[in-house]
Formats: sequence, structure tokens, C-alpha cells
Amino acid sequence: MLPHSLQKRATRFLVSVLGAGLCVGSSLPSQAQAPGDAEAPPISPAVKQSVDRAVAWLLQQQRAQGCYLDENRGDAVPQHSGAITSLVIMALSSVGHMPTDPTPEGRSLNRALRFMVDNVVPTDTGYLGQADRSRMYGHGIMSLMYAEMVGQTLDDEMDKKIRSRLQRAVDVIMRSQDVVKSEANRGGWRYEPGSSDSDISVSVWQVMSLRAAKNAGLDVPKEAIDKAVEYIKRSYRSDRNPDGTPKNMEAAFSYEPYGGRQTFSTTAAGILSLQVCGEYEAPEVIGGANFLMKNPPAPSEAWFFYGTYYYAQGMYQRGGEQAAVARQKTEQMLLELQQPNGSWQPRNGNERSAGPVYATALALLSLSVHHHFLPIYQK
Repeated sequence: MLPHSLQKRATRFLVSVLGAGLCVGSSLPSQAQAPGDAEAPPISPAVKQSVDRAVAWLLQQQRAQGCYLDENRGDAVPQHSGAITSLVIMALSSVGHMPTDPTPEGRSLNRALRFMVDNVVPTDTGYLGQADRSRMYGHGIMSLMYAEMVGQTLDDEMDKKIRSRLQRAVDVIMRSQDVVKSEANRGGWRYEPGSSDSDISVSVWQVMSLRAAKNAGLDVPKEAIDKAVEYIKRSYRSDRNPDGTPKNMEAAFSYEPYGGRQTFSTTAAGILSLQVCGEYEAPEVIGGANFLMKNPPAPSEAWFFYGTYYYAQGMYQRGGEQAAVARQKTEQMLLELQQPNGSWQPRNGNERSAGPVYATALALLSLSVHHHFLPIYQK
């Protein structure tokens, strides 16, 4: 008989595979219909060693409050601590560590979840991004983490709180999408719940949260996903045929519909968002993946770690040569960039100020796609 924690993981896997209906009246195309990676090579010793070093370093960054941060800060909820701690919880879980494990990693995760439940208190409406000042970015990240952690604690009372908090967080996402917006921005999300515009970077976290919440048994209306898919497709930078299909089958996604910067990170966010909604073979996904084959991540680019996370996850979903090329590129870059202490250090622009805990969590998530422990990253 499986240990209790492994039973829970197996159950969550079956829920993900068999019950992930989101985008059509009854259900999504089943996970088994997505491109597979049965031919993928096993995780190499070098990657395994890299992951173990990263895990050990992240555990050392846990602070007295229970959050993971680059430095000690005395306030109960330091800025961005909820969002960054949620990234670390998902990163550690994605490589097989769970709050139920009787190990240093499991105990650390349990403390982190206690911090999230006791300290990062939502507003009366259920909004999570105010407590740590991480806005809707953080709200989406924290919502995704809660969805992945439902049923993964030793404490039934904590689990009830997590499920309740997730339901209210999903309600915030739904209400925020329904704010009156222009045709270009309709269906997406931006920095605040009441924002009247949208961007692809904030929107991808909300979409992933809705998909994961559905996996956890919450009700996610088809209409919400349909509107998100339409919004994301408007960010694909190609002229359209009379039937609405894109003319260019090798193009980027832009930060905002009909304009804004076009980068590897916005493109990777676009293809991951659509595939999370079951649009595995949408022309925009195929075209964006073709663009990424010729325009892969480079460490010199802004938001490298953020974009590499989207790239690793989005191209993995494509399967075949595209997944293999992305895996090789991701592993090569990240192993070369890892510091002797096991961390990754962001180097550019705003990402530098986000700090090494943020970068290390995203790097670990980027390397974890073949571990299959978190339902949202399974196909």
C-alpha cells in the first residue's frame, strides 16, 4: 500500500487526468489527448544534482515568519512575500516534496503554508494581492498555489481554510474579468481587480489558477475560459484571413492585444495559456511555438527567468522535437547559470530587484516539467 502522501499525489494525478474539464460544455480534451513525452530521456544526474542544490538553498531562505525571502524583514507580511513564498511552495512540490512528508523539506513546506494561511489574509472580497502588495500578479500566483495544495496537508482544518480561500480567490478572478473593458482587453486581467485594461503576463496566472481550481473540484464556468481564450488569441501578432485564422504561422504574442512588446516571454506565456485551456493545436499555439524555435530564451533578455518558466512549460506541452529542443536549451542555460551555492541570480532590469529566491523558484519550476508531481504541469 502506498504511503499516505503518495496516495494523495496519485489521487491528484487521477483528478488531473480524468476530471480537468474546462473549455467545452462537458470537458476539455482529456489530458491523454495532449502531445505526449513518452520518448523523453530520463532526468540526467546533472539536472538531479542541480535540483537538489536548489532545494537545499531555498530551505535556507525560510524566515522566522515562515515565508521564503532573500533577506530577513521583521514585518508580519513583507512585500511580495505571499507571491514569492507561493512560487517556492510550488517549486519544491514540483520536484516531489510535499507538506505531508516527515522530512526537512516537508516541515519547511508546512511552515510556509501556515504562513500563507495565518499571515497573508485576504480582503473581505477574497483578494489576496493586497496583503503583500503583489496585486493581481500575486493573487493569481497564490490562487494557483492554493489549488495545487488542496488535499496536501496533514491538518484537516488547514485544508478547509485553503479550499475556502481558493473559492473566494476564484470569485475575485471571475469578477475582475467581468469589469467593463474595451473590445481589445475584454476577457483578460491586469494589475488590480478593477482594472479596465489587460495584459498577457497577468492573465496567464489567472488562467492557470482557474484550470487548477477546476482540477481541485471547484466550479469554473465555460464562459470565463472562452473569453480568456479569445483575449489571448488577440495578442498573436499576425494579420487574419477572412475566416479569422492567422496568416502568419511563425509569429510572436505581444504584451497587450494589437500592440506592445513582442518577446520570447510574452510568446511563451501565450502558448502556455492557450494549451492550459485545451487549445493544444490552435494555429496561434503552433505559430508561437514555431517562433520560439527560432527565438529561444537568452540570459541577456529582460525577465529571463519568468519567460524561461513559460517557455519550458509551454514547449513541453507541445511534445516531440519542440519539447526536446526546449528541454535541452532550458537545462543547458540553467545549469550554466546556477551559482555555487545552488541559487540563481537575476541580472537584468526589474527582474534583478525581484531577487534570487524568486529566480531560483522559477528555475526549479522550469527544470521540473518531467517530474509530474503537480497536476497543473501534467498533460
